Amino acid sequence: MGIRSFLGRVKRRITGNSTVVVKNNTEETKIDSKELRSIVMDQILSDYVINKTGSKASATGKSVNNQYVLKRGVDRIEFNNSFFKIDGYAHFETKETISDDLIRKNLIIINKETNQEFTIPLINKKAKEGEGWIKYKGAINFSTFADGKPIDVGNYEMLIEVTQFLRDSGGWVTKRDTVGKVKNATNDMIVSTKMYSFSARSNKKFSLTIVHHFAGSFITILSKKLSDIDPLEYSTEEITVDGAISRVFKRYLFSFFYKYYHLHPVNKKKISFLSDSRIDISGNFEYIYRKLLEKNLDVDIRFYLKPSIKEKKSFTEIRLLAKAIATSKYIIVDDFYPLIYPLTIREKSELIQVWHAVGAFKTFGYSRVGMPGGPKPDSINHKNYTRALVSSHNISDKYAEGFGISINNILPIGIPRTDLFFDDVEKAVVTEKVYSELPFLKGKKVILFAPTFRGNGQQSAYYPYEMIDFKKIYQEFSGKDYVFLLKIHPFVQNEPNIPYKYADFFYDVSTYREINDLLLVTDVLITDYSSVCFEYALLNKQMIFFSPDLADYMSSRNFYYDYLDFIPGSFATNTNELITQIREEKIDYKKIDDFVHYFFDDLDGKASERFVDYLVNDFYQENQTEETVDLRYTADGKFIPHWGESTNKKKQQIKTEEID
Repeated sequence: MGIRSFLGRVKRRITGNSTVVVKNNTEETKIDSKELRSIVMDQILSDYVINKTGSKASATGKSVNNQYVLKRGVDRIEFNNSFFKIDGYAHFETKETISDDLIRKNLIIINKETNQEFTIPLINKKAKEGEGWIKYKGAINFSTFADGKPIDVGNYEMLIEVTQFLRDSGGWVTKRDTVGKVKNATNDMIVSTKMYSFSARSNKKFSLTIVHHFAGSFITILSKKLSDIDPLEYSTEEITVDGAISRVFKRYLFSFFYKYYHLHPVNKKKISFLSDSRIDISGNFEYIYRKLLEKNLDVDIRFYLKPSIKEKKSFTEIRLLAKAIATSKYIIVDDFYPLIYPLTIREKSELIQVWHAVGAFKTFGYSRVGMPGGPKPDSINHKNYTRALVSSHNISDKYAEGFGISINNILPIGIPRTDLFFDDVEKAVVTEKVYSELPFLKGKKVILFAPTFRGNGQQSAYYPYEMIDFKKIYQEFSGKDYVFLLKIHPFVQNEPNIPYKYADFFYDVSTYREINDLLLVTDVLITDYSSVCFEYALLNKQMIFFSPDLADYMSSRNFYYDYLDFIPGSFATNTNELITQIREEKIDYKKIDDFVHYFFDDLDGKASERFVDYLVNDFYQENQTEETVDLRYTADGKFIPHWGESTNKKKQQIKTEEID
């Protein structure tokens, strides 16, 4: 007895006479059990006809599948590092009209060792009139293939799968085959690139090789692991890292010395600058230091600087740091500084965070509790700041939440390093310095690419370069008086993979310490979620926000404001859109003006002076009386964009509308 005859007999035997109730969220439907069972058995039979290619079909050479020829081919394959794009056609040869909702196409990737399958849905495309929806397009990022990580090590094959409704067969027909020949190809296509995976405990590098075999019209994928390094143990000539036992011992020693130096009085004239992300006096430190010298104050200034939180501190440095923190009146930090957070700051001392970023964009610190990579609620990081600087009172609550401190400890007096943008003489000096150090910029239109990092912190930071097609940008703008600068975040551990033949157009300036200096000679800024947009907005120039991974980023990081309403520039999700935006040179001056006035209370270039005056006066502030103002404006009359309204104001507005 054949399997189809057997299933048909089973179907007849199990159909009876009763009623089955089927419920969903909105309604209740009664179906005769005989009808329901018949439906189920029809589906079993249908699945068997579609998918079964067993011994009988092999012996006779006849099956519903084999009655139809799967026509397929590839119009274009495109690679950008580990980002793979494919355009082609695939359909069963039939005289029937091919409708979009009656044909489905997938790429099937199969691990040859484990037989594990991965399905990548393809998008139907309409072909010429009369041919219907025979074409498709699709994309795969092999660097984020497996839950945001590179495709697992292994040997894979790629197939095309087509499921099409064919009336002649009485239902759906599915078949898999090789992807087919590539249009205009005359030999094998081979691409090899690198993939990276970064975490706090393991930084991995992989090789990825993709081959389209011309003779067999099939694609193979090979992933191999090249290295796996613990970032805490990794060292270079510039950075030496303590071992685990040494780190524990030094923390104990630091705590001991800090308590010991409590026996010494706090020196009211002593100001200590601490950083684990710079080795020069730059950024906010530079502007504060210059103002202190300019005022000729009787103070004792000390700097304790390291290039990275990973670089080890000697026993002498541990002791001197403990003494500085215990005996300084003012301890000033500009970034994450883990050594200081377990400490209880002395009553007569001030621990001041002059954060390296301006404004409030992507969420940080305790605003990310419960999110991937976010801190635990009982973490001690940041919570012992006695003061923190911000650029505007509109974002005081964001920084108070992010640092886990009282809003009363937030000082909206401006960010010292933004003083540069209000001093024409200094801007001219800095511009000339940049041109002397980077002479290839003279007479060129400068595009600056300055994205932020992906990952949860310094040890797991990376940038997915496969999102941007450097070749297309080169073909569009090289030789047309443009240069393209790359200023990659210092945390990022993987380097851009740009061929040497493009060296006359792309320049990596990531080691150039001060990005604000580069902004002065920049004509077009391309960024994504970086706070560099705040400083650049002060220059009223073109900004493009290139964010192909916006949905993924929002799910893991999120923002304080609605992203698309907030950004003071155009938005691009792929390289083609980015090229169009650069060409169009659109600038929304009204939006930039609203943006600037919301995120900067004082546009006078005197933030450094205000900060030093606060130091001199021991942060004395007069009590300010509250005034009733229109909710659409700040207390000093500046207009508040709708994306900048506080949550409480929005709730108030909603309640008012409900009452009306």
